[in-house]
Amino acid sequence: MPNVHIYKQFDTDLEAVRARVLEMGGLVEEQVGKSIDALISGNVTLAEEVIANDHRVNSLEVACDEACTHIIALRQPTAGDLRMILTIVKTITDLERIGDEASKIARYAVKIFENDRITSPRYTEIKYMAGLANKMLRESLDAFARLDISGAAGVARQDIEVDEEFQKIMRHLITYMMEDPRTISTFIDLLFVVKAIERIGDHAKNMSEYVVFMVKGKDVRHTTIEELERELL
Repeated sequence: MPNVHIYKQFDTDLEAVRARVLEMGGLVEEQVGKSIDALISGNVTLAEEVIANDHRVNSLEVACDEACTHIIALRQPTAGDLRMILTIVKTITDLERIGDEASKIARYAVKIFENDRITSPRYTEIKYMAGLANKMLRESLDAFARLDISGAAGVARQDIEVDEEFQKIMRHLITYMMEDPRTISTFIDLLFVVKAIERIGDHAKNMSEYVVFMVKGKDVRHTTIEELERELL
């Protein structure tokens, strides 16, 4: 931790909750990867595993939230310590929502394959888009672990690419549905899948912005990439 406190237990408490956030982040990243693998491979068992493990993500969010509440009540943190706690509270909220999106993707995977509605989906594009979103998540978690804001602009740029991929895949799926109405049921489900991936990217971007707030005390939400890059100088 950057600050050294008179009470070593304060440092211990802060480090413990940071470690719990990273544990939660690792689980969420794994959930996202498995949900996409389940969709692409048609592995219903893997998809059901993702759905079943969502409660673990929720439990970690509750544990982190309670730990932060305890620290605020007992230690009354200020300045950088307070920003750390606020960042953790915001980050675990986004991580929990990413976990929900992973579970959603898994549920659609089960729905598509259990109903035997396989009609040549464009999994190549979906896999690429999911890879981008998961990379954003991993880089945001790395930035949180190292208190490193240098990659925040890169995450924001990747979010633009994820949004562009979403628009492209959506246009393709709508075109296919118009050309062959038999694909409508499956491709509507896939539209929800790619929207979930797009939301994962949004949450990962939020997390990278929280790190900037934690390190520099500057709220960079709702700013342009150019403004963000100037702030990082």
